[in-house]
Amino acid sequence: MMRWFDSGANLTNGKLVHQLEDYIAAALQAGVEQILVIGTDVQHSREALALCDRYPEQLLATVGVHPHDAATAPHDYIAQLRELAQHPAARAIGECGLDFNRNYSPPDIQLSVFRAQLELAAELRMPVYLHERDAHEPQVELLSEFQQRIPRFLTHCFTGDEKALASYVKLGCYIGITGWVCDERRGRDLQHSVLQIPADKIMIETDAPFLLPRTLRPRPAYNASEYLPHIGEFVAQLRQQEVSEFAAQTWQNSQNFFQK
Repeated sequence: MMRWFDSGANLTNGKLVHQLEDYIAAALQAGVEQILVIGTDVQHSREALALCDRYPEQLLATVGVHPHDAATAPHDYIAQLRELAQHPAARAIGECGLDFNRNYSPPDIQLSVFRAQLELAAELRMPVYLHERDAHEPQVELLSEFQQRIPRFLTHCFTGDEKALASYVKLGCYIGITGWVCDERRGRDLQHSVLQIPADKIMIETDAPFLLPRTLRPRPAYNASEYLPHIGEFVAQLRQQEVSEFAAQTWQNSQNFFQK
C-alpha cells in the first residue's frame, strides 16, 4: 500500500479535535501514515504537541504564531515557543509569515512577530513553516536575510503563479500543495505552477478541515487527511507521474523536511 504524509492539518480545530481517534483511523485506512499538526498560536501549538503525545507514531507538529494572531500574541511568546520547540514532536517553527489580504493584525506587527520567529528558528537551527498571502515581495525579502541561517523553509499552502514559485524555489523552499490545485476556477495558475516544482521539494497537504478539493464526490462536510491521496492522484496526473512514484517522493520529501 502507498504511504502518504499529510504535511499540514489543523487537528486542534473544533471540527476535528473531538473525533481524533476516528479521524486518524480513517487516515491510516487511506494510507496516510503521518500527519503534521499545525500550530497557529502559542495555545494551539501547546495543544498540537499534546495530540502528538497521544499519537506519537502518527503525529508531528509545528509551534508558532500565525500572522492573523500576531497582534494578540502574549508578551513572552518567543520564550514560550522556545520551550515548546524542545518537545520531540516539534519539528518546525510556524505557521508564521505575512498576510496582507485581511490584515487581522497590523502589517508592522506581523513583520515584527515574523522576524522574531525567524530569529528563533535560526537560533535553534529549526526549519520554518511559512504562511503568505498578498505579501510575496516583503516575505521573500525577509526570508532572503535568513536564508543562510535557517536549514529549511516550507511554503505552506502555495497557491501562486509560476513567477511567485520561482522566487520561492530560488530560496530553496519546499512547496506544499493543497486541494486548491483541484479547483477548476481558482486553481488554474497553480495547475501550471505545480509542473515547475523540483521533484525533491514538492509536498502535499490537506490543510484540514479547510480547502476541501472541489473534485471530491460525494462532497464531504469538511476536509480530512483521509482525502490526501485524492490530492496526490490529481497532482501526479498533472505531473505525468505514476501515483505510487509520487506518493513515495512526497513521503521522502516530508521525512527530509521534518527530520529532527
